[in-house]
Amino acid sequence: MSFLDDNFLLQTKTAQRLYHEHAKDMPIIDYHCHLSPEAIATDRKFENLTQIWLEGDHYKWRAMRTNGVPERYCTGDAADYDKFEMWARTVPYTMRNPLYHWTHMELKRPFGIGKILKPETAREIYNEASDLLQSDAYSVRNILRKMNVEVICTTDDPIDSLEHHRKIKADNFGIMVLPAFRSDKILAVGSPEVFLPYLRKLEEASGIAIGNFQQLLDALTQRHDFFHEQGCRLSDHGLETIYAADYSNEEIKNIFAKALQQQAITQQEVLKFRSAMLVHMALLDHSRGWTQQFHLGALRNNNTRMMRELGPDTGFDSIGDFDVARPLSKFMDRLDNTNQLTKTILYNLNPSQNELYATMIGNFNDGSTPGKVQFGSAWWFLDQKDGMEKQLNALSNMGLLSRFVGMLTDSRSFLSYPRHEYFRRILCNLIGHDVENGELPASEMEWLGQMVENICYNNAKSYLNL
Repeated sequence: MSFLDDNFLLQTKTAQRLYHEHAKDMPIIDYHCHLSPEAIATDRKFENLTQIWLEGDHYKWRAMRTNGVPERYCTGDAADYDKFEMWARTVPYTMRNPLYHWTHMELKRPFGIGKILKPETAREIYNEASDLLQSDAYSVRNILRKMNVEVICTTDDPIDSLEHHRKIKADNFGIMVLPAFRSDKILAVGSPEVFLPYLRKLEEASGIAIGNFQQLLDALTQRHDFFHEQGCRLSDHGLETIYAADYSNEEIKNIFAKALQQQAITQQEVLKFRSAMLVHMALLDHSRGWTQQFHLGALRNNNTRMMRELGPDTGFDSIGDFDVARPLSKFMDRLDNTNQLTKTILYNLNPSQNELYATMIGNFNDGSTPGKVQFGSAWWFLDQKDGMEKQLNALSNMGLLSRFVGMLTDSRSFLSYPRHEYFRRILCNLIGHDVENGELPASEMEWLGQMVENICYNNAKSYLNL
């Protein structure tokens, strides 16, 4: 084998057969990402490789900083090519980091550039890719077509007008682009400088004055209904851990009243309010038949100085070690007890907790929907070869891999779709090894091929009801 050839990561004949005959050409349902709806609506053409590749990519910024690159070449005012050149200087130092694989896969597909990126090839690769980006064939929409994308679910705040989604739909683009309801900011009750301005925006978006807790729920319900009308079928939450404190409705009303009056709120009151809001949002999702997603375990904004200078989502987050099992069980049991637990996908960021998640989902799968509660794909720091293999193995050992809804990009870059290919190759390699080791029957290749197709595409299409 040679680097990034047709059988990259496929170490057996069975793996190669599974990938090339069953996985490779399946369409992509990217049911969680952070792509810009505006860029899709306007069919943006990026001016150069830096703009499409380095804008907003905190994975690359983090590696560049570690390599000694000054901040002005990451998020600062350096010229586009100078930023790219600093990335090219960093790439050789990323060997054995997934960025090395992703970088070269993203050059090869869709650009067809097979050269190794390093300082000596930087200018040539930059010019070649940037020239291609000037053509209509490499507009945002055509890149998505080229990568065989069928569905995209973006990440959108409840106050969003969804004007770009409406334009995309009106254009009959051919690729389904849907919003997903990300209501994290409504949990910021302990931070009045964030919470109160957000309430004013929610009032404006919903047309409902918010003077008490019921009016808050009414406003969120109005936005939930609006998102549903625009095709939304998923919610998403990015949390350190699930909040599941005991509370009474009267307590929550009083806590919200204190927040409106800018009175001091205790940490215990914050936890009660967050717990109540998660339940209310989950009940809305259940009422509409949506799927709820929980991305759990990130310890965010660790560097106070850089948070102050650059803001969030700039590469200063890490894996956390929060209490997970008891609150997660309590939250889902509270909903399941009244048969109001909707379809749920749980994403874990701490690899030491893979088996915890893989067993937790089995507690609340009730036979109503295949794989109703899912152990979601390895994400963020774990969406690399080792992380994916560990997630797949934990799910296989303690659940049903065959019912898994598969991969997503969780990305802000339109060049990230090779991550689906990466996942599919890793999946086929794992199954291929089992067959050739005699751990799975070679006589069942027809079913194994169907299982691969299901994990890559069919399961998500059926599960999400898009």
